Amino acid sequence: MTKTLGIIAGGRRFPFMVAERAREAGIRVVAVGFTGNTDPTLADHVDVFEMVHLGQLSKCIKFMKANTADSVVFAGAINKPKAMDIRPDLLAAKLLFKLKGKGDDAILSTVLDVFESHGLNVGDPLEFVPGLATPEGALTSRQPTRDDLEDLRFAWPKAKAIGEMDIGQSLLVKAGIVLAVEGPEGTDAAILRAGELSSKGCVLCKVYKPGQDMRIDRPAAGLNTVRSMIEAGGTCIGIEAGRSIFFEQDEAVALAEKHGVSIIGLSSEILGLGS
Repeated sequence: MTKTLGIIAGGRRFPFMVAERAREAGIRVVAVGFTGNTDPTLADHVDVFEMVHLGQLSKCIKFMKANTADSVVFAGAINKPKAMDIRPDLLAAKLLFKLKGKGDDAILSTVLDVFESHGLNVGDPLEFVPGLATPEGALTSRQPTRDDLEDLRFAWPKAKAIGEMDIGQSLLVKAGIVLAVEGPEGTDAAILRAGELSSKGCVLCKVYKPGQDMRIDRPAAGLNTVRSMIEAGGTCIGIEAGRSIFFEQDEAVALAEKHGVSIIGLSSEILGLGS
């Protein structure tokens, strides 16, 4: 059983939620945050906290080992444009130099390997907050329309394809036309770009990347996703069930219902696309 949990903490509330559940289970929690990404008040919710710059990989590992972490999880978003300003230490620079690709999957999977090579077991943060997993089927009382479902069926294989190429996790479509592909700017910005091209009716399809390690960078949606869809005039949010995280689900569903936006946890079976 985990005695000390180490959290590699990104932004927003996810690391707070993991820390809270772990401490409720009697587990000591230590955390590393990143300047410009992590809320510094996380320090008040863990036993030991240190803020570092993105790219200080050796410092993260030394912190976890010095604080006797026997399990480590990655929780929280990293702002991708800010991540372009990474300050790699010697260990991180060596890893980046060796990588053939610099996409999220290549970098993150290598970072996981490095932590484990230093004797740090990397776990799945969702084990501490299983209720955040997106359920399958409609989350809202408003069901996706026939047109929404047609667009989701159209988008699903394409979203999987861009994921396999390590481009992004999301597509915005309308009437069989791709309006926006998620890039480093993130899902919310992609939604707003789609809204600029379509006054109303766009559909979001967000999926788990084929081959992605579910211990890190799971697809996620939440209240901000709904707000962005409302601003863009979107009608339906489809996000892969089980393999994704849905934050602030009750508030997000209530807001979506108020503005006529449907939310559905997707699977290939629900879309009638087979396994």
